[in-house]
Amino acid sequence: MIFSSYRTSAATIALGVLGTSAAFGASPVAVDLGGLDPQASAQTISVTVALKLNDPNGAEAMIRRLATPGDPLYQKFLTPDQVEARFGPTGATVDSVTANLRLHGLTVTRTSSTTLSVTGTPAALEKTFQTSLHQFQMPATATTPGYSYRAATSRPTPPAEIAPSVQAVLGLSTAPAFHTNYRLAPESLLATKSANPSAGGNPLGFLTVKDFAALYNVDPLYAKGVTGNGHTLAIVTLAGFTPSDVFGYWSSLGLKVNSNRLSVVDIDGGPGAPSDASGSAETTLDVEQSGGIAPGAKIIVYQAPNTNQGFLDAFAAAIQSNKPDSISTSWGEWEFFNNLANSPVTDPFSGETVSALQATHELLLEAALQGQSFFAAAGDCGAYDVFDEVPANDTTPLTVDYPGSDTAITSAGGTTLPGTQSFGLPSGKTLNITVSTERVWGWDYLEPLCKALNQDPITCGIYPVGGGGGVSVFFSEPFYQFLTAGVQASQSGQVFADESTTPPTTIFALPGHFRGRNVPDVSFNADPDTGYIIPYTSDKTGFSVLNGGGGTSFVAPQLNGVTALLNQNAGHRLGLLNPLLYGAQLIGSFSRSSVLNTISTGDNWFYTARNGYAPAAGLGTLNVSAFAALTK
Repeated sequence: MIFSSYRTSAATIALGVLGTSAAFGASPVAVDLGGLDPQASAQTISVTVALKLNDPNGAEAMIRRLATPGDPLYQKFLTPDQVEARFGPTGATVDSVTANLRLHGLTVTRTSSTTLSVTGTPAALEKTFQTSLHQFQMPATATTPGYSYRAATSRPTPPAEIAPSVQAVLGLSTAPAFHTNYRLAPESLLATKSANPSAGGNPLGFLTVKDFAALYNVDPLYAKGVTGNGHTLAIVTLAGFTPSDVFGYWSSLGLKVNSNRLSVVDIDGGPGAPSDASGSAETTLDVEQSGGIAPGAKIIVYQAPNTNQGFLDAFAAAIQSNKPDSISTSWGEWEFFNNLANSPVTDPFSGETVSALQATHELLLEAALQGQSFFAAAGDCGAYDVFDEVPANDTTPLTVDYPGSDTAITSAGGTTLPGTQSFGLPSGKTLNITVSTERVWGWDYLEPLCKALNQDPITCGIYPVGGGGGVSVFFSEPFYQFLTAGVQASQSGQVFADESTTPPTTIFALPGHFRGRNVPDVSFNADPDTGYIIPYTSDKTGFSVLNGGGGTSFVAPQLNGVTALLNQNAGHRLGLLNPLLYGAQLIGSFSRSSVLNTISTGDNWFYTARNGYAPAAGLGTLNVSAFAALTK
């Protein structure tokens, strides 16, 4: 049994921005300190100006053709130059925007087909984009240190002459924008004993990538010599990590890896030194999982500051280079709004969020055209992704996690493995909870434990913890979900409001009955109580092997590693996996194919599993070797 002698409490890590850290209502309100101080005003700032694709509708249409068997363009992916020539902003557009910004005293450098790095003094940027920059101070909490940042007090507006060509202006705000989707089970919810998931496997909560391979039928590919050799996977992340952790993990499992397989690319200066507060455990597990599942693959880690600008620029670098065949990220935010807890700015549309979503989407279209497979965690707050991200006086409507809600990404959901979990109670007695079959990860199955502890679900920490799932109210239903039974429209009556006022102040009423993109697409085990170990070096407590690691943060890199195997097995890139996954589901409905294992029990606190697709665990879990045979 690997690492069986380790049992490290989640309490040993100061989790900071990690998924387990944000106790509901714990977020303080940032203080507006006014305009930038003289020292900050004297320094230059670099922002990213994202340009619009010249033909986004044409790009969407071609992605569908690339994914349609029998079409002359099926899987005939494009190079970055071909994408730019056919769909990118024209040379005249780039020249016009560049010249206009330079007339405003700014320095302009093109960084990708659709992004420009624009540098100037704060005063020049304020004048150019018709806004004001202020300093903000976020007070410390019991789990996170205080920090300061700058942000625009109104939506940046490009000069009128170039505004039709500009999708977004990102970088005026340096507020943390994203959270991880990684959770450690708190001690009170961590089983003291559990059954093995498979013969010879490690106990639940102590799983490794080898257990994953046994659970989801990866081993037959290894037996054929398929390890991801000849392919490159990438991690997009917003925190640094310690490389010795990941190499030590692979070595402890006897995996044969090339010592030069890993490279790191710092974006926008990088995220700084690894730390618990920044979310370094997230990056660590992303690399450990993806690289452990595909030990023969090369790995590039694109690491950036935790801002809208950093995230977009990291995506742009990975896509423009075209080096990685598959890419995953486990960071996210609730769709539509971010930073409400980080900013006293009350109008959600005055920030960067909506324009950032669209700019990122157009980058992801480029990735799909190039045949790059993209994966993102679906979130860990069940059907209420907003729950951990806003103050306690705000309502928590049904919401989904971005970027997993993007139609050009495969959204990674979560399940709970079957077995009996034993919990020690303060009375000295033991409570056993048995999960009879793999189910949707929703911690409502732990309600008997909370009842035994005399706690309600929120105080106990189980609500609304579970695999993210639901209906986007930003992205329309994509073509690959058109014929899928179980796909739903958005629910009516979902309102995001501030209840501290009388009457409550409606900030945004989410559209009801919207035929939106459903998430997740596919799932694997993500429940911390049936989860994994994470060898990790904390900046507070040093190296240890954490157990009870979970969250859909595990599933996104697992799919990334699996895709490196699939690509090698097929002999080429597979591109956006969603059409293949939903196609496999349609085939299975006629032939009883074993490619997808239906998850028909459990819920994520709102959406319930069914025998088929549901916005809880999606299509189910993947039988990897069977899927490999289908896609070869």
